[in-house]
Amino acid sequence: MSTNRFTSRLENDKDYHRAELIAKIEKVVEHMSLPELEALVYDLFSKGKEI
Repeated sequence: MSTNRFTSRLENDKDYHRAELIAKIEKVVEHMSLPELEALVYDLFSKGKEI
């Protein structure tokens, strides 16, 4: 099965966008206080996300 050049580009755009969002989240998290981080962890845990 050959790779469709348009589909391939969309996948690359999704990967790029995902990496971009992760980088933005990392920047915000780096500046959060301990209570803010604890609240974030609690929120993720209560929504069923594994940490």
